[in-house]
Amino acid sequence: MLRRDFLRRTAKGLGAVWLASNSPTATLGLEPLPKKVAASDEVVLGKTGIRTSRLAMGTGTVGFSGASNQTRLGSNPFTRLLLDGYHDNGLRFFDTSDSYGSHPNVAAAIKGLPRDKVTVLTKSDTRDPAGMRRDLERYRRELGTDYIDIVLIHCITIGDWTTRYRGIMDVLSEAKEKGIIRAHGVSCHTIEALRAAAASPWVEVDLVRLNPIGSHMDADPDTVLKVIKQMRADGKGIVGMKILGQGDLSDRPAEAIRYALSSGVLDAMTIGAESRKQQDDLVQKIAAA
Repeated sequence: MLRRDFLRRTAKGLGAVWLASNSPTATLGLEPLPKKVAASDEVVLGKTGIRTSRLAMGTGTVGFSGASNQTRLGSNPFTRLLLDGYHDNGLRFFDTSDSYGSHPNVAAAIKGLPRDKVTVLTKSDTRDPAGMRRDLERYRRELGTDYIDIVLIHCITIGDWTTRYRGIMDVLSEAKEKGIIRAHGVSCHTIEALRAAAASPWVEVDLVRLNPIGSHMDADPDTVLKVIKQMRADGKGIVGMKILGQGDLSDRPAEAIRYALSSGVLDAMTIGAESRKQQDDLVQKIAAA
């Protein structure tokens, strides 16, 4: 058995023990929810001042090479799903990326909506300053907007990224000063990158992987939670992803969602629905927590 397979199976096995507990706060010392919550609740992302819905509509399930499960639905059905989320479920947070190919769908959805009532987050895989400048111009054209709320450096894996990628960080800082974007940050894919993000005052928003079984995460949940708590204490906006473990918790979504909410470290979370039924179910499970 490959080591990564062994670790993944071990994590899932430990997660099953956690999920079997009657209290989802028992294992990791999490606090019970102080009040009922809703997917449509207005939250503030750290110190950015950006107000949005607790649940973001993810558009990148199995997203790579310019496509995702959402874009594969077809342009009209996908756009309809995003609009249903806004109008019927109060979801004002659109999570997109160049690598998902979902910019045109988000553009079609927000075209007739009040721009100040929606939050658009996108991500760039570019590691070159000139490329980042081009990306920002192209992204605004593709999204049909004068400004983008949040732009993240996508899929950071190296621990010294705050030094190595200083050039693109400066481009994003300049873009914020000019009003092209409202906030900048990263999505991390190793614990070293996550720790560097926690230590960097430049990071305003971080997209973090969190679920109770450690599936597709930067480290075990306890380790990751400690780093996220540091980020939160410093006022960074924290958006959770991989809440359902990239499908590994698709048969136990209620417990996984309750875990994310009970952690007390997330301002918001992003989950990609592929149908109206899935979207409604996510909204209901958040309310049930």
